[in-house]
Amino acid sequence: MTFEIISLVNKIEMKEKAAQWFHEKWGLPREAYLESMNESINNEQSIPQWYIVLSDNGQIIGGMGIIENDFHDRKDLTPNVCALYIDENYRSQGIAGKLLDYGCEDMRDKKIRTLYLLTSHRSFYEQYRWKFYCMVKEDGETELTRMYIHKY
Repeated sequence: MTFEIISLVNKIEMKEKAAQWFHEKWGLPREAYLESMNESINNEQSIPQWYIVLSDNGQIIGGMGIIENDFHDRKDLTPNVCALYIDENYRSQGIAGKLLDYGCEDMRDKKIRTLYLLTSHRSFYEQYRWKFYCMVKEDGETELTRMYIHKY
């Protein structure tokens, strides 16, 4: 199976489709994704950034963003990988790892050397060189969630 990872700033014609795809996967308002994507496209800042994975027939099969804060109380732990998702039919093929690497490389090129991510997974990210960092409180939640760090 072949696929292509792209930064949305390099394929802005996919913005509307990407915002709808993320909305369907995560349930956050499509407009919130569009606002963040527009900020990425219209701004020369490093953050936010959005990435999508396209199948060989041009369908979005995966994606993720890098934003300032992924809805948690540790505002000092920034920027955050967010909304990482690979469609079920394409999982267990290393696509998530390649997508994470792509985003990390892009951030490194932008002189950002540390990234964080919030997750309930216990071992998935370790295989991609992420390390457990601390527990944080998600906005509106009472339970703590795992925060991971990636430095390079």
